[in-house]
Amino acid sequence: MMAAMRAEDELVAVFDADGRVTGSAPRGVVYRDGIWHGGTGVLVRSGDGERVYLHRRSPDKLIWPGLYDCWAGGVIGPGEEPERAAERELAEELGITGVPLTPIGRFPFVGDGVRCHQFVFEVRWDGPLRHQPEEIVWGSWVTIEELRARLSDSHRWPFVPDGRAGIERWLALRGTL
Repeated sequence: MMAAMRAEDELVAVFDADGRVTGSAPRGVVYRDGIWHGGTGVLVRSGDGERVYLHRRSPDKLIWPGLYDCWAGGVIGPGEEPERAAERELAEELGITGVPLTPIGRFPFVGDGVRCHQFVFEVRWDGPLRHQPEEIVWGSWVTIEELRARLSDSHRWPFVPDGRAGIERWLALRGTL
């Protein structure tokens, strides 16, 4: 029986500072050395748009373990298009498939030793959710107002830095921050 690949050995797409793919490297090296890479995030909103799905990351995650996030997502693999990576991550983390992604945009994130080009999307979903236990240990629907309150209470609700940056951008674009 073949051993499972460790997360730090998984190859990810490496980008330059301008957002062009330049190659690939193991995830652990990318994080350790602060190499530019690509990531995706999908904001899952209820069908009426009034709620957002908030979740807590597993304590076993390679970076930012146990923190809260409202984006399903992860790194882009070598040769993978951002939208396909977002669909893959959404299916893996929350079991959501067959729903169209609406592009929100792209932004560079630099912080906490990480440099990443974030490609973000949104979906509307009222169906069942299935957490991938290696990724997510808790989740709940929250209103936009509840999300804003949790973002302002970083002691009780510590968010992943790139997820915080992304949702603050999204809220600002909507004029609700």
